[in-house]
Amino acid sequence: MRFVIVTGMSGAGKSSVLKMLEDAGYFCVDNLPIPLVGKFAELATTEDSVQMKKIALGIDIRSGEGIAKIKEVLQGLKTLCIDYEILFLECSDAVLVKRYKETRRSHPLSVDDRLELGIEKERKKMRPLKSMATYIIDTSQLLTRELKQEVFKIFVDNQNFKNFFVTILSFGFKFGIPSDADLVFDVRFLPNPFYVDELKPKTGNDKEVFDYVMKAEEAHIFLDKIEDLIKFLIPNYIAEGKNQLVIGIGCTGGKHRSVTLANALYQRMQGLDYGIKVSHRDISKR
Repeated sequence: MRFVIVTGMSGAGKSSVLKMLEDAGYFCVDNLPIPLVGKFAELATTEDSVQMKKIALGIDIRSGEGIAKIKEVLQGLKTLCIDYEILFLECSDAVLVKRYKETRRSHPLSVDDRLELGIEKERKKMRPLKSMATYIIDTSQLLTRELKQEVFKIFVDNQNFKNFFVTILSFGFKFGIPSDADLVFDVRFLPNPFYVDELKPKTGNDKEVFDYVMKAEEAHIFLDKIEDLIKFLIPNYIAEGKNQLVIGIGCTGGKHRSVTLANALYQRMQGLDYGIKVSHRDISKR
């Protein structure tokens, strides 16, 4: 039997993940009171429940003070010889605030207080559970389909998974620096296709623009230095408990040079054993 506990920050995507696992054949239960988890596990291991070979259990801050008893409950699962896995869904404060405002829902811990304070309280209460997590997925930069790919990679395809995700994000400085970027690099020193009539309407996703920018020797030297820096930084970030890295690469408009360099860096980093995606924030803006 595979027994998965899905937990994490409210608004990080737990309900979506449970629906994904249900579609994948898991028997899913959400918001089960903490004291009943052990009883449910016992029931799931009986002969009458042998058809429940894959179980996903949603636990979050709605359990109230019961969340403090989770260690005791998990010890009980070990006593029952149940090899559980914990998937913790993380998300940045800024993205959580944005999601709550968009959905106009109330945070479980901020009914009579500010949303930011509710999120802060939840982080403190969920910290022990996060420290016990088997997998941590930061959904701050993930689209729903990308989250599904990561979830299926672990719980359907049984692939090896490392709790670290890299997002390479191209952007235009005239639209502002991404607030969630951990590292920001400026590539405005490279030749600008904007001033070439036949390249101006194209983007860094087009071969003609890509070749034009990468024709400069400085572009390759720049990539060599960034790649070396990132390979040095990632193990140190992981050692400090960080689970995602957002690398911002900017040019003036976020359409030509930054897109080209972001794509080139993405290609170079394919061999690294971490989750990775490339995104172009301002590619369609004018």
